Amino acid sequence: MCSRFCVCFPRRSCRLKGKRIQSDPEMRIRSDSNGLRSNFHLNPSGISAGAGWFRERFHRLRRHSAANVGVNSPSSTDGHPAPGDEIVIHTFEQLLAELDLHKASLLVKDRENCLFGEITEEEALKHHIEEVNKLAADRGALEKLVLEAVQQSLSLSLKELSNEAAVSDLRKALTSAVNAMNQEEEQDQLWRHVKCRSPSNWKKLHDSTLRTLVESRMDNPLVGPVGQEEKSSIQSDIQCMGRQLKEDLLMVIHVVKNCYQPEADICNFYAMLYHKALSSRLKKIADFVLEDRDCIFILRWVNEYYPGILQKPELAAEINVAALGKLLSEELLEPLEEQYLDKQTTELSNCMNRVLEEEINKWNQGKEPTSDDSCYNSPLAYDIVQFINGMVTGSEKVLGSLHKAQKLTSQLPDLMQRFKHFQEDIIKQNRQNSKAHIKANLNCVEQFRDVLHRKSHLFLADVQQKCLCVLTDMKKSAHMYLLSPVHKDLKPQYQKLGTSNWLKRNAFEMLLSSLERQFEDFQGLSKPCHQELIGQLYQEVTEEYVKRLLRGDVKLKDKEQQQKACITVMDNAESLRMLFSKMGSKEDWLKEILSKIAEVLKLQDIPAIQMQIASLGSAYPDLGERHVSALLKLKTNISKAERKMVKATLLDTLKESGAGVYSRTFFSKVEI
Repeated sequence: MCSRFCVCFPRRSCRLKGKRIQSDPEMRIRSDSNGLRSNFHLNPSGISAGAGWFRERFHRLRRHSAANVGVNSPSSTDGHPAPGDEIVIHTFEQLLAELDLHKASLLVKDRENCLFGEITEEEALKHHIEEVNKLAADRGALEKLVLEAVQQSLSLSLKELSNEAAVSDLRKALTSAVNAMNQEEEQDQLWRHVKCRSPSNWKKLHDSTLRTLVESRMDNPLVGPVGQEEKSSIQSDIQCMGRQLKEDLLMVIHVVKNCYQPEADICNFYAMLYHKALSSRLKKIADFVLEDRDCIFILRWVNEYYPGILQKPELAAEINVAALGKLLSEELLEPLEEQYLDKQTTELSNCMNRVLEEEINKWNQGKEPTSDDSCYNSPLAYDIVQFINGMVTGSEKVLGSLHKAQKLTSQLPDLMQRFKHFQEDIIKQNRQNSKAHIKANLNCVEQFRDVLHRKSHLFLADVQQKCLCVLTDMKKSAHMYLLSPVHKDLKPQYQKLGTSNWLKRNAFEMLLSSLERQFEDFQGLSKPCHQELIGQLYQEVTEEYVKRLLRGDVKLKDKEQQQKACITVMDNAESLRMLFSKMGSKEDWLKEILSKIAEVLKLQDIPAIQMQIASLGSAYPDLGERHVSALLKLKTNISKAERKMVKATLLDTLKESGAGVYSRTFFSKVEI
């Protein structure tokens, strides 16, 4: 073992205010971003010219240590050197030569403590000016080597991490340098009142040295392998800086971190330095008018690639990513985002318009839409949905914000209006292939509605609402176009409802037969669209049924006739439900309306009738007094006063139910 040699000045006690000063190698250093600039020059790779000297010195020290095992090392006998063992004493210069910077700093500490320990007056120190100057010179020599050791922090590459000897040498030198800095910081605090001793401020020098090191490495980053993809000079520069940042931060975590105390938070300090260095360079690039591809590349680095690097498990475990913030401010990002969104919006609009134009051309050329599994199809909805989904999803990554990416869909309502006008033109011209195109459009409307509801995150709220309104209008007009001929053919059967012939059942049987024949014309729709159309027809037939019944063509004079009418309505309700259910309708609630009306026809007691009307009014608040009055007039044995009582019950029920409660509408479409 080598004993530490303390050099004190003659006839001077090494005491401070009555207390013996002891060397303490355990010090702590905390990173300071406002450091002073060091006077060390880095070569283009960010490594000082002394790097080779340091490595050579590391290897020489390692060989020297191995050769001297058992030669100059004293044997231990109860903690004391064995008789005859040689004790090797290292001078300050020898410690510097061997890069044992921490032990060298302890010698400087002891000399300072001896010099400044008892003589506090500046006049007394003037007599020891030679000793003071020598101490300052030695501290300066030590400072130079300490900062050179700091400069070598990133001198190894990731590939060299497998070289245990090189890693050990680097850690040994850097750890010794860091401990020396900690020691010197304590000395600065201890002797801050001594005017002839200037503070070393090694912590600030350490921080400024690392800042210069990082800047230099980012100015001359690693050049990556030549890729197949052709990149602009801007893209290549940014990518090289990103690669340098990633590799250096990994080096900090694997090697450098263990050379510092935990409270130094060295990983976050390095991350902050690299973040600022990359940010400042991107700011300079962003000030120029950029090509679209360079604009996109910068946005992706800010919002996708750079966060992706920091989120790698090795880095995320050591670095406070949230504290770093974004590489570019919103003020600098805004023009880049506008340039990107303008380009993407134009591209999306062109794609959507092209798809719609192709469908319009097919119509103008008299072509029918394609059929798949007996279902008319149009690629319009599928293609547009794919464009929107791909662009919004991709733009969310580029912009780092779903809300910003949703702006791409701002032109979709205009496209929907053009789609609606196209459908109106098809209906207006009413060509031979119009029904096929309307059915294809209905399938498109269903696909659009499904995406707007199921993937609502792709759209701005007002865009979604506007598109749904247009699609609802389109569905209504398509249903009307397809169902109007059906009602026209059914009109002769409608006219017999609510008459004396209706009670004989034959008239309704003819209506059912006509309906079954009409169903054959509904082929070519997707299952959801077919179900909706059949459900709409079911509701319209039921509305027509109630309207014809309430016209009052038949008079039910006694209980027997009223009972027969009740049974007829009940049978008709069930027959309609069975027929439409067989065709795919799920609107079973329509049978309930006819059933409640049938109950009113059957009941004889006014209180019971009042309860039934109240039930009907609660379920369907659009039930009006005119509907109730017309229904009760079918029962000629009910007086005007009794009808008034029942209507009053309805009004009370509607008041109690209140507004704003969701309910189905039916009677509002039944005109009396």
